[in-house]
Amino acid sequence: MDSDELTRAIISLTNLVSRLRGPGGCPWDAQQTDSSVGTYLIEEAYEVLDAIEKSSPTDVCQELGDLLFHIVFLAELAEERKEFDFVEVIENIKEKMIQRHPHVFGKTKVKNVKDVALNWAKIKRQEKGVLNESSSLLEDVPMNLPALLGSHRLLGRAAKAGFHRTNVRESWERVRSKFETLRSAVEEEDSDRFTGEIGDLLLSLVNLALGYGLNAEEILRRANRQFLERFEKMERILREGGIEPEKATPEQMEHAWKRVKTQEGQV
Repeated sequence: MDSDELTRAIISLTNLVSRLRGPGGCPWDAQQTDSSVGTYLIEEAYEVLDAIEKSSPTDVCQELGDLLFHIVFLAELAEERKEFDFVEVIENIKEKMIQRHPHVFGKTKVKNVKDVALNWAKIKRQEKGVLNESSSLLEDVPMNLPALLGSHRLLGRAAKAGFHRTNVRESWERVRSKFETLRSAVEEEDSDRFTGEIGDLLLSLVNLALGYGLNAEEILRRANRQFLERFEKMERILREGGIEPEKATPEQMEHAWKRVKTQEGQV
């Protein structure tokens, strides 16, 4: 990567955003706020994830650009309020990464990835200062994360804090136990109990995934994509048989769905 070219590219992008927001710029961009841009930021982050899952370098490059634009836009809004600018954003994250990698930029010795993770957590606590009695080891897990990802972060952080619940055998037994209590709630048609039990079961499944070193959010995203692909294949099969999907009966859909599974070698 050419440093001069990188510098020109960053300056060009920040200038572009300033022009969009400035006199004679775009009326729509001029009306945007932190809140509105934050919403688009989340959407763009998921677009990046979709591109990564599709293994499409072209799409990843495009979506990363969209995400970066919104980051620069938020920095521009802050600069207009004289709070900070994009340079500070870059410098702050650079210094933070140096501080959190003392095994790379300092004299700290680590034996494995686990040591790195433990050091990272310790440094984060030090950055926040001495914890008071009302603070929690989980307080910095954002509560506006997607629920499944939030569960992954909470349980993972709890495990790092010494609350070990990622033993695979124990986690599996907890899943089985929670499934049985959920079955009881369904049979009794107890909606209030059902809500609590299905929440506990979902948490138990996330914990089981953690035991295998997996992220339940990623697992479900993959399952969602697979379902979408199979549904689209089912629609093609129906159309090939002269049936429009919206007019197909449940039985016809089920038959086409089974054909898709058979083609994939699934039972």
